This record gives sequence, structure tokens and C-alpha cells, in this order.
Amino acid sequence: MVTRINVAGDRPYDVLVGSDLAGELPGLIEGAAQAAILYSAPLRERAEQIAAKCGARALPIEVPDAERGKSIEVAARCWDELGAANFTRTDVVVGVGGGAVTDLAGFVAAGWLRGVRWVPVSTSLLGMVDAAVGGKTGVNIAAGKNLVGAFHPPAGVLCDLDALAMLPADDLVAGLAEVIKCGFIADPRILELIEGDPAGAVDPAGAVLRELVERAVRVKAEVVGVDLKESGLREILNYGHTLGHAIEKREKYTWKHGHAISVGLVFAGALSRLSGRLDDRTAARHRELLELVGLPTAYPQEAWTDLLSAMRVDKKARAATLRFVVLDGLAKPGILSGPDEELLRRAYAEVAR
Repeated sequence: MVTRINVAGDRPYDVLVGSDLAGELPGLIEGAAQAAILYSAPLRERAEQIAAKCGARALPIEVPDAERGKSIEVAARCWDELGAANFTRTDVVVGVGGGAVTDLAGFVAAGWLRGVRWVPVSTSLLGMVDAAVGGKTGVNIAAGKNLVGAFHPPAGVLCDLDALAMLPADDLVAGLAEVIKCGFIADPRILELIEGDPAGAVDPAGAVLRELVERAVRVKAEVVGVDLKESGLREILNYGHTLGHAIEKREKYTWKHGHAISVGLVFAGALSRLSGRLDDRTAARHRELLELVGLPTAYPQEAWTDLLSAMRVDKKARAATLRFVVLDGLAKPGILSGPDEELLRRAYAEVAR
């Protein structure tokens, strides 16, 4: 069974959730003579399977794994390969992998000939519920994560649940941070499902995880369908991300994204409560849920100065004014602009170890 979730907007597309989805790709890239298949070494076999079924001449391009592949240098190498292959405007870029690979693939597609079609074939939980949906593409630079990129919606998204069975358990758990985020900002049923069956939430063959994927994708699809370019509503998807991205930068992207966002969610819940906008019980529920599935909820106390500096470069900042997504209640996100530094320090004290 394939679930189709529509993402509305000027360039609508479908997110397909199910098993054995490679056969859906030709319908998404109809008319393409060539398909550049971007993948990292651990996913070579899956990329070969996709290439064999894509219905176009495959141009395989291997890129570094995880965040190491999200750089201008790697993107430039990909563009060189597209140029050598006489890649035209009717051709397509396919990203096979987790969020880092699909972010890169979308950015490569957005830059080539000012924008060609692309399709993310997401193989990680994080990619399925976050990176692959919404058309935000980009790479990291020394100043911070995802600071160079483009809004470039895909032709469609394939979330092949079969791939989750091959994920290391730690990667599957890390992806749940973004799922839990969706529960707090929009769909509390997500939180209830995890609390009711935490083992099912990490069972790649189970019905609980499939429902969690579909619910999280629907949350993101509804938001980005209204606000593609993060001019308003889409900011709520960054709940927990301001501190989370700062942690990733400080760790030189050696931390898993989901682990950093998990700490960021606890911080965001604490900030919401300390600013008088969120009740104690919902704030405490952040830590309880994240720890229930084995995600980290603390970070070194001595890191605060570095983290504050990194947050000042966050994409949500306006004219050097820090802005945070907070909660005014469960599934009631809002914005906290220009908070006092002492308030931020007190919130951080609740995740500091």
C-alpha cells in the first residue's frame, strides 16, 4: 500500500510513503533522458537498484557520507560531472540517501541551469520526515549549517519504508527527534503513539512507525504548502533548531542532527516555560518523551558562550535580534523575539550538565 500526501503551493507534488517504491520513479521523471543519481558509498547497492528502474540513462555520482557531503566543493564537483555529461534542462537529479544527501541533491539541481527537476529517495527516518519534504535545499559553510541554499521543490518524494530496516538503530532513534517536534508543534497524537508504544516507534516493520512517518510528513506538508520560503508559518518547523544547529556547529557536524535537535527541544520547552508561555507539565514532557526513546537531553555547561555566538548567526535572526520558536501551549507554536540573555542562560541551565 502506498500513501500519497500532497504538498500544495505554486509547484505542488506528492510525497509517497510505502514499500518497494523504486517503480514509482519513472512516473516522476517522465521525459528525462538522463538521471544523475547522487548517493554515498554505504548506499551504492540501493542507488544501483534505483538507477536500474529509473527509466532514464543513469549518471551515478558518489558523494561523501553524511554532513561531509554537504559542501560547496562537493556541489561544484557534481556540477562538473553534469557539465561533462551534457546534462540538459529536461534531465533530473535524484538523491538517494538521508537528509544530507537529499539536501545536496536538491541544491545541485537548483543551481544547474537555474533549476532542473529533482527527486529525493529518502532512506532515513530523518530524511523522510524532514529533509526530503519542503523544497529547502542547501549546504554548510564555516559560518554555519544550511546558510547557503535555495528553495527548490522536488518533482516528488519517495519515502521507502523498506530502507528503515537497514538503518542502524541509533540513526532510527535520532530521526524520532524531528517526529517528536511535529507532535509538539502540531499533532499531539504523535506524542501519544510514542508514549503508548515506545518499542513500536523504533520497529521499522511495524504499523506504529509507519503512522508516525505519515503524521510527521502531513504536518510538514501542511506548513510548507502554505509557506514555501519561510516568510511566516514555516518558521514553526524550526522548533528546537536554533540551539540544535549551534550544537552541530560546535561539534563540527560530528553529532547526529537528531541528537542535537533533541537537546534543542528540551531547551525550547524550558525557554517557553520560563518566558511564561508554556505550562510546566508540557515543558517536562519534552525531556520525558525524548529520553523514553533514548535521545540525549543534555549538553556541557561550559559550551554556552560558543552556543550563544553560533545562535546569533541563525537564519531566523533579524537584524542581529535573536528569535526563537516557542510554545504557547501544546500544538500552539509562536515566536519569542529578542529575549533577555539571562532568560536564555536560565533555559540553558536546564540542559547543561
